[in-house]
Amino acid sequence: MKYIAKSPALLLLHDGTVFHGKAAGYKGIATGEICFNTGMTGYQEIFTDPSYSRQLMVMTNVHIGNYGIVKKESESGKIHIAGLICRNLSPIASRNENEMTIQEFLAQQNIVILTDVDTRAIVRHVRSKGAMNALISTDSMDVEALKKVLAAVPSMEGMELSSTVSTAKVYDFSTIGDIKVAVLDAGEKTNMSRMLAERGCQVRVFPYNSSFAEMQQWQPDGYLISNGPGDPGVMPEMVKMVKQIVDAQVPLFGICLGHQLLAEAFGIRTYKMRQGHRGINHPVKNIITGKCEITSQNHGFAVSDEDVKNSKEIEVTHINLNDQSIEGIRVKSGKAFSVQYHPESAPGPHDSSYLFDDFVTLIKNSVAVSQ
Repeated sequence: MKYIAKSPALLLLHDGTVFHGKAAGYKGIATGEICFNTGMTGYQEIFTDPSYSRQLMVMTNVHIGNYGIVKKESESGKIHIAGLICRNLSPIASRNENEMTIQEFLAQQNIVILTDVDTRAIVRHVRSKGAMNALISTDSMDVEALKKVLAAVPSMEGMELSSTVSTAKVYDFSTIGDIKVAVLDAGEKTNMSRMLAERGCQVRVFPYNSSFAEMQQWQPDGYLISNGPGDPGVMPEMVKMVKQIVDAQVPLFGICLGHQLLAEAFGIRTYKMRQGHRGINHPVKNIITGKCEITSQNHGFAVSDEDVKNSKEIEVTHINLNDQSIEGIRVKSGKAFSVQYHPESAPGPHDSSYLFDDFVTLIKNSVAVSQ
C-alpha cells in the first residue's frame, strides 16, 4: 500500500503563520500544540509515546519512514501524536523485519500527515516564537475559517491528560522476580516496565488514579512513577499520592512527569518551557559522579531551578549542559529520586540505563535493612 502526496495541505500556527505542503494518507484536520523532535531515528517509538498526546510532531530529520514499522517496537498500544509534519515521507521500508510502511501505520489510525514542507523553517519559527497551538489541514485551504477552528483549541498549560492515556485497569507486566515494583501509569512507555523486568523485577502496572492504599495491598518493594502528557501543576491527587510513598520510606523512581510530580510533592513549582526538550542527543551531567551522558528527552514542562536550590529537602543530581536546567533530583532524607529525561532509551542512547540499576540496588538495600 503506497500513498502519493499530491493534494495541497497546510500548517496554520496560532500566531497566523502558514506553511504550505502536501497531504499524505488520511484526509482531515488535526489540532494540538506544535513541537519538534531532533532524533534521526526512532520515529515509531516517538509516535507511540503517550507523552505526545495532543501534540503535532515536526520531525527534523529529512527522511522519515525508511525502515518501516515493527509492532513490537511500539511504546504503547496506539499512536498518540495528533498529527505528523515532515519533509520526506518514505513510501517504502528497507529492512527485512518490516511489517508495514509508515504510511500504512499512520493511515490505520487516521493520523493526518503534512509532508513536502520546509521543516527547517518551521523549527526555526517555533524556536524563535516558542511553543504554540497549531493546525494541520489536508481537506480545507480556507485559512480564515481554519483560524476559528484553531482559536477553540485549549492550551497545553493547565491541561490534565494522564486520564486519557493511562491503563484503565491493573495488569501484570512480569510475574517473575525477587522484588516487586509497582508502576504508576501516567502515560508509561512500555520499555520502562521491560527494563525493570530485565533486572529481575515483578512488575505490576496501576492506573494513574490508583491510591497509595490500593497499591500497597500488593506490598511492592518499590514504585516507579512514569512519564506522561499534560501539566503536572494540575494533578494534586497524584502529587499527594507521591508524597505518601516518600513519607512511607518506600523506594521511588520518577521519570519525566514522575520527576515533576516528585518536585511538586515538595512544594517545588513546575513551569511550561518555551519549546521543551525533545530528541535523543541532549547532554546531561550527573553532578554526583561528575560523569556526562547523552540522553533521550521529551518534555515541555520543567521544575523551578530557584525552588529546588532553596529547598532543604531536595538536592540536584543532574543538570542539562545546553541550558543548565534541572534534569535530576533526589530526596535528601528519603529513598526517592527522579530524572527529567528518559533512561529507558526508546529511542535513544543507553548512557542512562544505570539509573534502573541504581533503583533496583536501592530497593534491595531497603529490603535487606527491613528484614
